[in-house]
Amino acid sequence: MTSRSCLAVLVLLGSLSALAASRPRYGGEVRVAHAGPPELGEPSLADTPLEATLLGLLSRPVCSVTAEGEVRPALARELSRPTPQVSRLTLPSANAASAMARAWMRLTSVEGASPYRALLFPLRSEGRQISASGATLDLALSFPWPDLERGLCHPALAAPASPATPGPFSAAGRGALDAQLSWPRGRPYLDRLQLTATDERGLARLWSARQVQVELGVSSETDTISGPLLYSTYLAFSPRRVPSDFRQAVESAIDREDLTRLFVHGPAVPMPHLLPPALMQQAPKPRPAAPATKPSRTVTLVYDAALDDQRAVAERIQVKLHERGYTVALEPLTRAALRARWAKGEFELMLHALLLPPAPGPALAVVLDAAGRKDLLGVELPAIGSLPDVAARDARARERALALGASLPLVPLYAQGLGVRAMAEVGGWVMDAQGLPTLDGAYLLPPEGAGVGGRP
Repeated sequence: MTSRSCLAVLVLLGSLSALAASRPRYGGEVRVAHAGPPELGEPSLADTPLEATLLGLLSRPVCSVTAEGEVRPALARELSRPTPQVSRLTLPSANAASAMARAWMRLTSVEGASPYRALLFPLRSEGRQISASGATLDLALSFPWPDLERGLCHPALAAPASPATPGPFSAAGRGALDAQLSWPRGRPYLDRLQLTATDERGLARLWSARQVQVELGVSSETDTISGPLLYSTYLAFSPRRVPSDFRQAVESAIDREDLTRLFVHGPAVPMPHLLPPALMQQAPKPRPAAPATKPSRTVTLVYDAALDDQRAVAERIQVKLHERGYTVALEPLTRAALRARWAKGEFELMLHALLLPPAPGPALAVVLDAAGRKDLLGVELPAIGSLPDVAARDARARERALALGASLPLVPLYAQGLGVRAMAEVGGWVMDAQGLPTLDGAYLLPPEGAGVGGRP
């Protein structure tokens, strides 16, 4: 062999080695700490970014939206439009299709009513009657709505975790999640995730001691990554139970910058308009003058007992509204009880937090329903859906959000996201368009200088 041939062989072997080293390897365990609850509820109630991330390890919606806005199958094997007015979903099995249909119909029922039902409003019968044909769901639309799939990808529209609707991992006990071999998108690279629930102080301790490799729910701004901030919190009020100038009283008293800087966990931004800044560019909103002084009035503010942020914000609202002549009683509730009060309209004031879809049209639908104006869905959505271009639909939704904001019984306060940090040896994970990390794509990088290999 000539020296030139030897050199060519060495170059080829070096290239193959580099390719093998860069290829994700299967196997290994990653230790994950989080500041969330040890147990999760059904998907429509596990809608904080952290809870949606944790539940998404065990159960996924039919599709997902990439950071670039592309809709891809998740639980579904295929998404198609046989006609413009029918969306066809092919699930892994007939049991999976039936489970998904039941989960969606529950969102529109009296006992399971959720503002996320607005994502199904464009369907015939508003999603109250969905039936599977084998492993197929044919979803007929009442009016043109090209953004249906962008809404169906929302984590709240996942089915409860079960063998019929597998996620990328399955629970193995004591915080361990094992790779699900039957996951339609292919098994995750990692063999196992080991979860530990703690608080913010515990996160800092575990990280500094290098006892975990990934942390979820980190408020630090220096060493974390976050996606779009779509977890949006509003002060909802009942127009029948408060004075007509109540919005003016709130807007004049509450400083949104103070809320995000002092009272809520980051990452967070002020939200002066109906949709968060991630979906709609917005300049700071000037604060109005305080309304004329009136006799003192007592109102009750209900909030989510599971969220420290909401307790702190509720107490701040209590103090600031006292300056406007309101005596505010605070009532913490479970999230299920809070949603039940919302569905019945049985509240005076409510802190209402929603994980909005990463698309202005579907997001506006959820907010309108949350505001108690489901009647507007039949007016606003067909006009938006009639536009064939996605950019035009998004622009129209933003325009309508700006126009409708002052007429709805919602005062936007702030938007939050999920702070994530990972050790350098964990690669492959990214933040999706919903602002959630895709840990099923994570893998362990080989130590520097280690040999290459691993299962293909």
